[in-house]
Amino acid sequence: MRRLLSPYFIAAVLLLTVITSFAAPAQKQVPDTVKTGVYITSIHDINFKDKEYTVNLWLWLKYKNKKFDFVHNLEVPQAKSVTTSFSTVDSSDNRMFIMMKLQCVMKDSWVTENFPFDHQRLRFSIENSQFDSKSLVFVADTSGKQFDPKFTLRGWNVDSIKQSTGIKAYETAFGDESLAKPHTEYGTYRLRMVISRDAMGLFWKMFLGMYVAFLIAYMCFYIHTDSIDSRFGLSVGALFAVVGNKYIIDATLPESTSFTLVDTLHGITLLFILMVIISTAYSLRLVKEDKLKDARRFDLLCAQVLLASYFLLNFWFIYDAVRA
Repeated sequence: MRRLLSPYFIAAVLLLTVITSFAAPAQKQVPDTVKTGVYITSIHDINFKDKEYTVNLWLWLKYKNKKFDFVHNLEVPQAKSVTTSFSTVDSSDNRMFIMMKLQCVMKDSWVTENFPFDHQRLRFSIENSQFDSKSLVFVADTSGKQFDPKFTLRGWNVDSIKQSTGIKAYETAFGDESLAKPHTEYGTYRLRMVISRDAMGLFWKMFLGMYVAFLIAYMCFYIHTDSIDSRFGLSVGALFAVVGNKYIIDATLPESTSFTLVDTLHGITLLFILMVIISTAYSLRLVKEDKLKDARRFDLLCAQVLLASYFLLNFWFIYDAVRA
């Protein structure tokens, strides 16, 4: 009986060993979760030229693994600087609860094509610099609001705010020679805030000089044709005023390779002032030919056509920027 059963017993043991050997690699390490939430108290010092802004916020993290030392291993990837003004750690109930107040100077890219009717996307994210995604992943705490609507950002409206979590890949081993491939992944918590500017006051503050300069050039059509020197002088002066206004606005904006609304409006104004100068030159030619009535009629026609075309083009491009 033992001889008959022993081969079957041996075969069963071998089969069980093979199954165990295949099943063991299939088991994956389950990462610990960190429940994370933020409450933004203010966003200020928006610097378009240097592409940065400052955010003050409360950050809390809840988890069970006491090895996750976020007080010393908190990583804010896009931050220029991070200052912790307050932190508290509660290790009761067999879990860790960390509350921190942070001030972060964030680097970000600005979309200036429709400035000052622009919408900006502010990004904030955190990681743990010690543990990768095999050991740690984030879960968003979605209870309550994530910002203070009264003091978040004056002069701007918060259109939307969204929390998300995920895995961020780095194509490097960070010097770890045990890894066969230079590739590491870390859990990340992200916050995306879309803001829009209260733009009308700023728009008139920035572009009023440009429109006044155009109207000064436009008044040349109502100066008598005998005063040619005055007409040319006003037009050339208005031309330089628009160029100066554009340089002042460009000094506050980051460099951009695309054609922005600021470029479009100033370009249209410069073009129409040039057309005023060309029209004045043609009127001078008519005056030299003793065609005073024709010169006057030409001035009135150009005044109506140029003014209507100028304001229609401005309205269209401004409306398109606001709608976008």
